[in-house]
Amino acid sequence: MAALLQENIWFNKAQCEDAERMYFEKLSGAKGGATSSLSDQIQRARQHIKNSLECVDGLVAQSSEVDMALASKLSALELENKTLKKVTEDLKGLITKLESRVLALEGGKAAPAAAKAAPAAAAADDDDDDDVDLFGSESEDEDAKAEKERVTAERLKAYHDKKSKKPALIAKTSVLFDVKPWDDETDMNELLKACKSIEMDGLVWGANKLVPVGYGINKLQLMCVVEDEKVSIDELQEKMTEFEDYVQSVDVAAMNKI
Repeated sequence: MAALLQENIWFNKAQCEDAERMYFEKLSGAKGGATSSLSDQIQRARQHIKNSLECVDGLVAQSSEVDMALASKLSALELENKTLKKVTEDLKGLITKLESRVLALEGGKAAPAAAKAAPAAAAADDDDDDDVDLFGSESEDEDAKAEKERVTAERLKAYHDKKSKKPALIAKTSVLFDVKPWDDETDMNELLKACKSIEMDGLVWGANKLVPVGYGINKLQLMCVVEDEKVSIDELQEKMTEFEDYVQSVDVAAMNKI
């Protein structure tokens, strides 16, 4: 027993270690339920990851819908471009045919005048040839010469008078207007009727057609022929724009001299 009293034995070691552990836990801010707190943090991290993945899936789905809408809109624009190109080619062909027809009509009118002028010129040349004496003969009477000169002068005068009375060529222009309405609810028949109600000296309205623009809206293409000296194209545009209930804008799509 005396020997045991002399030994250095640490009887409350476990209590000291517990106290030391609690002291350091208190310094580090840890609590007794550390295991439970760690489990909660892991659960919150899992929920956060799940929410992030759902958000990413939603963004991917929304991006796919936007791409599909853009592709659909591009297809519609390509179709509209092809339609407008075909309409433009048809109008160019129509204008070319009109120009050919007008040239043919003007050529038909000019041919008879040239045919009538040719005999008069030939007669004048014959009279001039008759005045030339190839053999130097002076037996022709002076009165006969004077008579021939008088007849020649009368014929030339009649020819020039007839030529001067020929009507001058009237300069005309073929114009194609693009008339745009306000929206798809505009009555295009009333718009056409309003535009054609404009009457001016030297103005003749022609063909018309509706051309799709997009989103259910059509524009009116209206053709007319105007005399350059009598009708101003700018003034005609302004008069068409005055129908504000139907017309949003009026543009000149094509213009050709006739």
